[in-house]
Amino acid sequence: MDDLRKEFEPDQTSEINLAAADQAILAEAVTDTPTSGIGCHGGTELSKAAARAAGQGELMDRFEADYPKGPHDQPQSMCPAFGSLRVGLRMRRVGTILSGSACCVYGLTFTSHFYGAKRSVGYVPFNSETLVTGKLYEDIVEAVHLMADPDKFDALIVTNLCVPTASGVPLRMLPREIDGVRIVGIDVPGFGIPTHAEAKDVLSGAMLAYARQEVASGPVQRPRGGLKDKPTVTLVGEVFPADPVVIGGMLEPMGLAVGPTVPVREWRDLYAALDCAVVAAIHPFYTASVREFSAAGRPIVGSAPVGLEGSDAWLSAIGNSCGVSQARIDISRNAMRGAISAALAHNRINGRITLSGYEGSELLVARLLVELGADLRYVGTACPKTPYNAADAEWLEARGVQLRFRASLEQDLAAFAEYRPDLAIGTTPVVQKAKEAATPALYFTNLISARPLMGPAGVASLPSVINAAIANKDRFLAMNAFFDGVGKGDTAGIWEETPKDRSGYRKKFAAKVKQSRNAVDNGESVGC
Repeated sequence: MDDLRKEFEPDQTSEINLAAADQAILAEAVTDTPTSGIGCHGGTELSKAAARAAGQGELMDRFEADYPKGPHDQPQSMCPAFGSLRVGLRMRRVGTILSGSACCVYGLTFTSHFYGAKRSVGYVPFNSETLVTGKLYEDIVEAVHLMADPDKFDALIVTNLCVPTASGVPLRMLPREIDGVRIVGIDVPGFGIPTHAEAKDVLSGAMLAYARQEVASGPVQRPRGGLKDKPTVTLVGEVFPADPVVIGGMLEPMGLAVGPTVPVREWRDLYAALDCAVVAAIHPFYTASVREFSAAGRPIVGSAPVGLEGSDAWLSAIGNSCGVSQARIDISRNAMRGAISAALAHNRINGRITLSGYEGSELLVARLLVELGADLRYVGTACPKTPYNAADAEWLEARGVQLRFRASLEQDLAAFAEYRPDLAIGTTPVVQKAKEAATPALYFTNLISARPLMGPAGVASLPSVINAAIANKDRFLAMNAFFDGVGKGDTAGIWEETPKDRSGYRKKFAAKVKQSRNAVDNGESVGC
């Protein structure tokens, strides 16, 4: 930790500390910002303009630089705040407070609990009066003081959703700590963060920035499991629990060990994550987190140890970054080449596949599928191209795989229609479309990314589930034949009297919706 502390400059503070003049400007912005028409239903550009008018110009510039969008507005995804919320809810002794519209908070907490969160979420409600008068900020301050119990929490995460961000509610003015409880305020608006995967980076980056300041200020807590006796490799990106163990075995011959995985599960793990020899950007879109590691003087290595060629290149890059001798690097490389080659010889995939997802590991899975023998035609990822997945992209394109960054649902569906795969791996609507066409399909998040991918374990984990799914083609055809003739769309099902075609009503309603959207685009007031 002493070496890490020397890397800091005292004036390298994060957004947490503001000058008094800045605080006054932000306080005025809350009361001066028009709130009519902003929020998730008010239009992206209108919300961005409102946020800038409220003094959030620097924040919006940072989002646009860190999380660039594609040729279209942004990928279709769940509310991005789900990502940062889940990171906080997984951490030990960390409390969460949300500030946003009641419908948004309900949806986020429902989805989080659906995915296994068993912790309460604090909520600061608001109405038009408290929003425009600045009372909402005062309510947030009161809530933070009420929750800041050092016996229960190491930190509190306060999150602005769309409307408070667009209105300029200044979380940067919150106290840095209360009775020893750290206070971390972040903005995660849907009009600024493209995907929920990148929202995980927003919170992780903010916590790393806070932790770097703590390291610079004096002694910090050791990890719960103690310090490693070898130089460590910090992993960035959520991975299957077995993968760090597998990677640890791959690193051991080089005299290296696996450090924490970011997002971390406990605040003190942030210090150990920063105190590493090298950072492995397993998921390549953690821009804010990478910035904090770079500021601490830590080298960054992209890609991951997937498949034969990927593992070989990754081990070389990690070893060279840590100053390991070539002889020791080769010991690890040769051991993995033998183990992975043997696994590839006994595990093969036969079939044409299209793949899409929004987790950030799509290119890694794609490399593994290609080495396993799959005829992979298309990869669509909601995440952007960065320096840390450039090598993966080049590798895939050299093998004839069509690759789309910031892919839209329409592009994913078009690829499915063009390539007519034996198996579609994708998001929920892609899987639905494939099954309607009697094509086997697997949901990427739950069935593919939630399994080991690294080293020999990754080679052995995918073929069984994929080959079993491809083998289900006849079952899909049988189901299609069984349900043939029961109707489609409004007439789907079995009826005593077939419903009449009412498509005219739908067209009329669509015209009204289009008219309403045009009003928003023209700057007319449309409430959230």
